[in-house]
Amino acid sequence: MIFPSHYRPGAALHYVGVVRIDIVTKEFPPTIYGGAGVHVAELSRVLASRVELRVHAFGADREPDYEGARVTGHEVPGGLEDANAAVQTLGTDLGILQELAGTDLIHSHTWYANMAGHWGSLLHGVPHILSAHSLEPLRPWKAEQLGGGYRISSWAEATAYDSAAAVIAVSAGMRQDILTAYPDVDPGKVQVVHNGIDTALWTPATEESDAQILRGHGIDPDQPTVAFIGRITRQKGVPYLLRAAAELDPDVQLVLCVGAPDTPELAAEVSDLIAGLQANRDGVIVIEGMLPRRDVMAVLSHATVFACPSIYEPLGIVNLEAMACGTAVVASATGGIPEVVQNGQTGLLVQLDQVSDGTGTPVDETRFVQDFAAALTSVLSDPERAAQMGRAGRQRAIDHFSWDSIADRTLEVYRSVLES
Repeated sequence: MIFPSHYRPGAALHYVGVVRIDIVTKEFPPTIYGGAGVHVAELSRVLASRVELRVHAFGADREPDYEGARVTGHEVPGGLEDANAAVQTLGTDLGILQELAGTDLIHSHTWYANMAGHWGSLLHGVPHILSAHSLEPLRPWKAEQLGGGYRISSWAEATAYDSAAAVIAVSAGMRQDILTAYPDVDPGKVQVVHNGIDTALWTPATEESDAQILRGHGIDPDQPTVAFIGRITRQKGVPYLLRAAAELDPDVQLVLCVGAPDTPELAAEVSDLIAGLQANRDGVIVIEGMLPRRDVMAVLSHATVFACPSIYEPLGIVNLEAMACGTAVVASATGGIPEVVQNGQTGLLVQLDQVSDGTGTPVDETRFVQDFAAALTSVLSDPERAAQMGRAGRQRAIDHFSWDSIADRTLEVYRSVLES
């Protein structure tokens, strides 16, 4: 490795201007729809005070400054407007390459940005690090969305992982998934750096105005409540939660804050299940689209329990958000979730035995639904215990998942690559 002319081996990376880091990402404020986008935004906020940071995001131009980082938006190139989504992605990656000139290290997030990092590394002779927020081989249902584009996204991801100077996994569970999915990847270059949470920003909502926010959405802040926040995608397990909700006490309120479904088929399945619930019980509230952070905190803080029925979850930032808001969590014991939720202390974990075909489908779907309903009922039936779990969850978020500590760990990975 030839060091940048201004970089001294062993020098600390926390001085502005020591190195230039270029982050490539699909999501960035104000357009965020998943945990990867939250991760990039928060990491960038902290890193910008320690290195020269440039962020290249998909989509329209953003404000050029984000907490000290220089931000550029990149639209789909002309002529590809009607192309397969995977082709549009690679076209956008190509459009980013020239702006990576002069960087010392490229850090890409998700397969959407991985090829910009890989090609940029080849073109400019600099190391490429990627963060693994999910894996294409473990999301085969994406073929429903992308068709043949799923084969392209899978090729792009595999190529980038094989060639990267280092791979950052957001959990130990994700690290094992990487080594299983890509056995040719050197285990020594796969490092674990968890997702994080800003516990000064995400706090329990206790004001009367927060209760008014809930009432504005049709939510009774005084009812025992199960809350779900997330996209309607196969990996989030929403149909399992809806089936489990049918077994809950009729007085329990179910609040679903959901994004657009991945496919028409999934949309129809979820709509039918919601309609069935609403026909047989009151208090099934569906809020579609992205909510402002304050509304999300109000929903989480006033819920008795947050439900995470995911069948694939590398870590699950939303669980951290619920914990930071002082809410107990009931979640499936898969992926990185057990590294966040402490069973019996900050919530309950539901055992999930999955088939080995890559879909994540429970071996016994009926058993999983029943067990999930039983775990929810256990927490709902003991409000004092639920509150205690919520307090323990917030303390765990403060102690173990601060963005400052995650930025420190990320800088260590940068340093290890630059000094190799």
